[in-house]
Amino acid sequence: MLVSKSGDLRLSEELRRRWGLMPGAELLVRETSEGLLLHPSDPPLAKVYVEPTTACNLRCRVCVRNSWSEPVGSMEMATYRRLVDGLREVASLRTVAFWGFGEPLLHPDIVEMVALAKELGAKTELITNGLLLDKEMAEGLVMAGLDTLVVSVDGTSPESHADIRSGTDFRVVQENVDGLHTVRRANSRDNPEIGLEFVVTRRNVSELPNLHRLAYSMEASFVVVTNVLPYTEEFKEEILYWLATGSSYSLVRSKWFPEIVLPRMDARREYLEPLLGLLRHGGVIDPLPRRSDGAEGYCRFVGEGAVAIAWDGEVSPCVALMHSYTCYVLGREKMIRRYTLGNVSREEITRIWDRDEYVQFRARVQQFDFSPCADCGGCQLAESNEEDCFGNQFPVCGDCLWARGIILCP
Repeated sequence: MLVSKSGDLRLSEELRRRWGLMPGAELLVRETSEGLLLHPSDPPLAKVYVEPTTACNLRCRVCVRNSWSEPVGSMEMATYRRLVDGLREVASLRTVAFWGFGEPLLHPDIVEMVALAKELGAKTELITNGLLLDKEMAEGLVMAGLDTLVVSVDGTSPESHADIRSGTDFRVVQENVDGLHTVRRANSRDNPEIGLEFVVTRRNVSELPNLHRLAYSMEASFVVVTNVLPYTEEFKEEILYWLATGSSYSLVRSKWFPEIVLPRMDARREYLEPLLGLLRHGGVIDPLPRRSDGAEGYCRFVGEGAVAIAWDGEVSPCVALMHSYTCYVLGREKMIRRYTLGNVSREEITRIWDRDEYVQFRARVQQFDFSPCADCGGCQLAESNEEDCFGNQFPVCGDCLWARGIILCP
């Protein structure tokens, strides 16, 4: 970056293209002890979440399928190819993540989907329960260039894992991950990086100290621990965030010292002891960063330029709004209505992204002037995402646990 003789800041053409900074674009400037931070007021399209299918080979207690009645479907390749074609001119694109409310490996063309995303020059990520990761699938994903594979585990033993994930086989998951490493080494590949996702509840919080050992055994370089968002009454008492304090991020990321990312959790003795047991192996506890403008929430989806595309091609601003479902927020039943802004099978993704309604929604979320439903006892307005007591209309995000750092995505 250069300061011209007239005092203007000048960025290189590469940086302007990568960050979508056209003439007249606004930048936000924040002064820190280390210098100046510049970031776009409306971040460019950088990450695309693709839901290959809503089909799944498990029936987990913590799954959204327990509270919806939507038909199961898989993305047509014609829809996906049109999406990819529309992304070719998006210079700011950095990541394509295959993640949604289904098992991606059930899609018959998932390997081709990864390969097409790699042609865009993007980093590719995929989250899976690991059961279908046999040798053929592993070879396909490795050779397609998959960068990151996140394996979902809800226990560190066969018994505890199966307690939440009905139909799973923990040993098969471990063997499949071992097989992936064998394939990777046989082909002299460093990819994919392996990560673990662990949904923590009252019933499995005692297993947190074992996560480090599990990560080491599976050669995982990072672990994301997230709270549960209950979709049934059965699980609404399983949450660990009635008071919601703190967050943790480690400083190193490798298979020898895996990064541990933790959500906000209550500082109760019965939760802290297992948490400290986990952190004895590595990691530091830092307070969750607060926004400098005093806003109560921060949406990583909007703030990091993400978009979520469901199996039917419908475009949503985040994963949480991809479908309609019932959930329980701090014990309160809440109906979430799907919010979409277009369909990639009929329109270019860039046209949808630039639509006035979408631009205005992103600006509203960046400001985050929503009523803080999660901080009060709740009222009738908090029973859905239709409107809030500040006068905001659908969709409202003040009750979003992702924006509060309580629910995390890999």
